[in-house]
Amino acid sequence: VVTIVYGPRRVGKTTLLTELVREWPADAVASFTGDSIVDRDRLAFSDQRHLRSLLGGAKYVVVDEAQRVPNIGLSLKLIVDFLPEVTVVVSGSATFKLAHQTEEPLTGRKRTLVLYPISYPEVANFMGEVEARVLLDRWLIWGMYPTAITTESELERKIWLDELVNGYLYKDILELAGVKHAGKIVDLLRLLAYQIGAEGSVSELGRSLDMTKETVARYLDLLQQNFVLVNVRGLARNLRKEISKNSRYYFWDNGVRNALINNFNGLKLRNDVGQLWENFGVGERLKRMTNTGQTANYYFWRTHDRKEIDWVEEAGGKFLGLEFKYTEGGIKTTVGETFRQAYPNSKLAMVNRDNFNQFID
Repeated sequence: VVTIVYGPRRVGKTTLLTELVREWPADAVASFTGDSIVDRDRLAFSDQRHLRSLLGGAKYVVVDEAQRVPNIGLSLKLIVDFLPEVTVVVSGSATFKLAHQTEEPLTGRKRTLVLYPISYPEVANFMGEVEARVLLDRWLIWGMYPTAITTESELERKIWLDELVNGYLYKDILELAGVKHAGKIVDLLRLLAYQIGAEGSVSELGRSLDMTKETVARYLDLLQQNFVLVNVRGLARNLRKEISKNSRYYFWDNGVRNALINNFNGLKLRNDVGQLWENFGVGERLKRMTNTGQTANYYFWRTHDRKEIDWVEEAGGKFLGLEFKYTEGGIKTTVGETFRQAYPNSKLAMVNRDNFNQFID
């Protein structure tokens, strides 16, 4: 079985693989990277003889940035078929490319893991709950990438995030998806960065950016598959006045979002604290699902008369609705009553800066 570790660039996949390699005997590991032209050529084998010549007596095979290796799926299939005792771990930052290459050759032969930016519980476990909570505003502004967390200088954090956004963020899309210019993608991302928590349709986004809805849809799909955006659809089951056609788009990381709009000001100087808190809450709930192995469908809920709930999870026939508000407050009575009438088997809660850890641990 091949273990495939997906995740955005610079999130720590290479570090994870390096730590794994350190746990294994050095003479039993064959390590490659798709960023190396030499390694890409070496991994382009098609027969058993070449395979044994390349790997020798290795018991562990590691391939970093595997999506850059042509026909990597076939190479991995040969390893699994002819050397079933070998442990194989590969990483990739572009799911649309690597998943496509491995889907058919590795049917029934792979398992996937996703490595997202660090979660708040992980930070609290690392530095202690008290310090993590004291620095909560920092996570809202600078995000949860490992380097953003461990870099103390604000100037160095800004330089690093700018490099991430202007370089690595678009690299896979430009190189692997046949997109020639990043300009329109940047325009789309900046527009979405200002619209967190608001619904939008592909057609509306296209009109705003002078792009066809087909192009917008393609870019949105690529950005989701590259772990930049999260697409949340509307919940509409029981009321005729529920909104279901539009989407809300969130960023996997607050720091990336703020780098796109070049705003790292403190919370007291911002008018988008509510958007930052909502984006943070959505990301943490999704990380929680992944880290705990729990699965749930997720939506936003809004009616045409503007009753709304930011985040709704559906699991086991039950609904959990969460409203993200940075400061204290409660869900409006009319909103709660309407939602519970439509979805009797439901719970609602307000998530603010004082109680949020109850909902992300």
